[in-house]
Amino acid sequence: MAHILLQQLAQHDKRALARAISTVENETEGYETLLQSLPNKHTPVIGITGPPGAGKSTLISALTQQMLLAGKSLAIVAVDPSSPFNRGALMGDRVRMIDHFLHPDVFIRSMASRGSLGGLSPKILEVTDVLKAAWFDYIIIETVGVGQSEVEIASLADTTILALVPEAGDDIQTIKSGVMEIADIYVLNKADRDGANTFYKNLTMLAHSHATSDWETPVVRTVATKNEGLNELLTAIENHGKLSQISSRKAVLVAEKALTLIKNMRTKDVSFPQLLEEIKECLKDENFNLYQYVSKYRLG
Repeated sequence: MAHILLQQLAQHDKRALARAISTVENETEGYETLLQSLPNKHTPVIGITGPPGAGKSTLISALTQQMLLAGKSLAIVAVDPSSPFNRGALMGDRVRMIDHFLHPDVFIRSMASRGSLGGLSPKILEVTDVLKAAWFDYIIIETVGVGQSEVEIASLADTTILALVPEAGDDIQTIKSGVMEIADIYVLNKADRDGANTFYKNLTMLAHSHATSDWETPVVRTVATKNEGLNELLTAIENHGKLSQISSRKAVLVAEKALTLIKNMRTKDVSFPQLLEEIKECLKDENFNLYQYVSKYRLG
């Protein structure tokens, strides 16, 4: 099955790609063989993160249009918040990306974060590698807007974009201590609003203070709803992609991915529904201790 799916991916078969992703997400029979058969192919991964209200989905829609105009094809993975009750995605890709959903050069997939504090889905690593095996020029990943914890995107994306709005200006000191350092590009979206010029200057000074010998994080002003600033953003993405990859950094990121995959493999037999039923029973005991309960899962 894996061989057939990979052949179909080489023929730009979207249905085969959707089947391959579902196979990996659901860990159905043959998924490990599929993953182990993936070619070592590099496709730039663009991570877009930021607090709720930053207009990330609108920004991605506008950026998609700009990429299409440049003759690019792309895959979009929108990681949505999960319901704690059914653990599915709360928002669907058709709602947010309706303008591009049927475009032949765009593939869109929603994934549930399933409670991940880092804003990503536990299966995002494998799904991204499946997408890399396809025909796209870019892969865009939009993370859940959960603020400080949303730093794991930096270990997955080749270029990380932090989307902010002028209203975040009062909280820049708080933001700075968390996700500000992971960004390769700052996007000041909704830049036509009051306070945008002051916030732009603050971001520029911050970027300058964290500049390295080969890269100073650019600050790109956009108004996604009016398609303003998108050409500049695409240029910044392309410029960052031209940077030579430092082997030590690449090794660290791959090691992080390996560690995550190993952790996932070791806990794959832990069933949430089973945990839930056991916890329900345990909570009837007023002396229940969570740490004693989880200790039985300690690995030797």
